[in-house]
Amino acid sequence: MAAMEKSEVMYVEALTNPGTTDEVSLQKTVTVDTFHGDEAATVLANYHGEPTWDDDEEKRVKRKIDCRLLPILCATYGLQYYDKTMLSQAALFGLRKDLELETGNRFSFCASIFYLGFIVGAYPAIVLAQRFPVERVASGIVLVWGICLTCTAACHNWQSFYAQRFFLGLLESGVSPMFMMVVGQFYKKDEQALRMGLVCSIDITKPLANLLFPLELGGLPQDTSLLFHLSSIKNQGIRTILTFTQYGLGHITGSLSPWRYMYIVAGIITILWSAVILFFMPPDPIHGHNLNERERYIAVARLRTNNSGVRNKHFKKEQFYELLIDLEFWLVFCITFLTMWANGPISTFIPTIIHGFGFGTLTSLLLVMPSGAIIGTLQLAACYIAYKVPYSRSYLVVICELGTILSCLLLWLLPTHALGGLLFAAYILAANSAGYAVLMGMQLANTAGYTKRSLASSGIFVSYALGNVVGPLLFTTTDAPRYPHGFTAVFAAACAVVVLVIVYRFFCAWENKKRDEAGIMEGYEHAYDDDFTDRAVSNPSRAQKISLAQVVAYALAGRAISELPNSNHG
Repeated sequence: MAAMEKSEVMYVEALTNPGTTDEVSLQKTVTVDTFHGDEAATVLANYHGEPTWDDDEEKRVKRKIDCRLLPILCATYGLQYYDKTMLSQAALFGLRKDLELETGNRFSFCASIFYLGFIVGAYPAIVLAQRFPVERVASGIVLVWGICLTCTAACHNWQSFYAQRFFLGLLESGVSPMFMMVVGQFYKKDEQALRMGLVCSIDITKPLANLLFPLELGGLPQDTSLLFHLSSIKNQGIRTILTFTQYGLGHITGSLSPWRYMYIVAGIITILWSAVILFFMPPDPIHGHNLNERERYIAVARLRTNNSGVRNKHFKKEQFYELLIDLEFWLVFCITFLTMWANGPISTFIPTIIHGFGFGTLTSLLLVMPSGAIIGTLQLAACYIAYKVPYSRSYLVVICELGTILSCLLLWLLPTHALGGLLFAAYILAANSAGYAVLMGMQLANTAGYTKRSLASSGIFVSYALGNVVGPLLFTTTDAPRYPHGFTAVFAAACAVVVLVIVYRFFCAWENKKRDEAGIMEGYEHAYDDDFTDRAVSNPSRAQKISLAQVVAYALAGRAISELPNSNHG
């Protein structure tokens, strides 16, 4: 067995100076093992420049990362959103009839089988991203995804369409967990929720963003105002643009049905975008090509308090076993599963439901547009509040879920002639997606250890996929156009989510109290070299591999995860 290499690694200790700026200084504290460690340890050990930086310098590094990373993540999420909503829009332009999907629940299963592919593909994709450069894995997946999307136009029956939907889901499944990993590797815990919210809420319009957070009035901190410019460009957001695109393609009277042109155009755009990901997406701060040596050093060193590891390629079995007995992970797993029941009508049936109110095909497509602005606004507002108000995340998830509960009641009980109320209900049905964006930020910050975080991300997206498998199947052809049984089920699931989120918050509070009484602090002394998880103890003398027995002991002792260095997210 090869001898383990040793090097001195410089650890960060925050020092608040009495002056106008806070400086972070570095101190050589211990010799560590870098053979099984993160690449970040090498960056710190090999840096010989000025070891301190001030807040302004750190903000410049963050802005540089934001400008390079977030547009790519936002655009890729936008393409994924484009693909997911296309099924419901194509259904208005002859897809159901051409592919014999009007029989029974064949159309509902088109949405469900996509997420069966999601389940199959999530874990292999995340393993590839851990073992190989994430930008190459992401680019390859997006390339094949675009080819598969283009091939949809060649489907001529429901069997071939089912096969296409399954493989499309398999290909797209790795994008979200990979991007969650990337965000976790670039940003501190208290920065992650806002970034994930901005990435997920790409469909908001610029005018609405300015209305909510007027930049000229200082509505946002200086270091985040740029992010809202990135996520809400001068014109309307991606959802509005895509709806107009589909509206235009719906007027084509060529040799193919309009829905086939929709898939061809979407596939070509996706194929071209894969090249952008390959050449321009930075996988982590260590390999950020737009950062110089000092900026790379600051980008890596400032993440020490995350205790999450940066690009450790070694799969650690002890972290896998720890995840299996982590109650907080399973609570988030169940919350995600039930939340996604509402995604069935949101992604598959909303245009059809609006069409059932008595509107024409093209008019129904246009009437879907306001929901993007409304939900995008809710997503940004929720993530901004989570960023600014400590300990508010679980409350925000509950509030957003209440919007979906209200929508289900209105769509279920309002008479058909109450068009205003029905349209309002259709627009706020996806309010829980704002809570989901906050939940993802909470899950990111509450999970440390590179292997554990990778597996947790995959696990959450398996839950996401399972919920999306169930959701469309709740809406049967016999219940059209109001789908009372489907909305009853979504209503019940949303109520259960509210209860589980409250349980999650109290469980975190109980763990915090238990840990504080024991005098235990979250460990981050070895955030780079040992890749400790969120349940590891802070103790420089214990810089060795954790055994399975220790992992079980830590979990049974309830050693908690945190939002700030000494408190759980909630």
